[in-house]
Amino acid sequence: MTRIGIIVGSTRPHRHARDVAEWALELASQRGDATYELIDLLDHPLPLLDEPLPPSRGRYEHEHTRQWAATVAGFDAFVIVTPEYNHSVPAVLKNALDYLYGEWNHKAVGFISYGTHGGVRAVEHLRGIAGELMMADVRAQVVLPFASDFDEHRRFTPREHNIKVLHAMLDQVVAWGEALAPVRHAQR
Repeated sequence: MTRIGIIVGSTRPHRHARDVAEWALELASQRGDATYELIDLLDHPLPLLDEPLPPSRGRYEHEHTRQWAATVAGFDAFVIVTPEYNHSVPAVLKNALDYLYGEWNHKAVGFISYGTHGGVRAVEHLRGIAGELMMADVRAQVVLPFASDFDEHRRFTPREHNIKVLHAMLDQVVAWGEALAPVRHAQR
């Protein structure tokens, strides 16, 4: 069965990313079309990229990189939950993506974003990064503006229509994750 990791893309104190990711996991787990698991970057403390060789070589010197690589390699596709910081992605998320290369290749990725304008600018940056990592980003995207999906910017209160959008995005991630399986296996 296709394995999809839901990446909690912020480690900031009082972050909303974990609440959003848990909401997505709860709904996704009811589908039965794949297995879903949270990957919290807080559980994978990576210093700023400290490997001496480029990630495309796949030769990692540090144990934290080898552990991160093993985690990412174990999934067929991803959903990234990201806030928008200064019109872009959180540094911790960018760093986690930059640490690896081959482990991301030929995997589908979907996005759930939040922020003042729903995090759409962060996802635009992530789409370019995903392309460089040879990931297939899907079109459907869950956008959660603070004004409508958070109670006074403090508590995550998703609107009902987001459930339909989440399922549309997951449909695409599962389909592409499965479609890319032969390519992933040929690269091993």
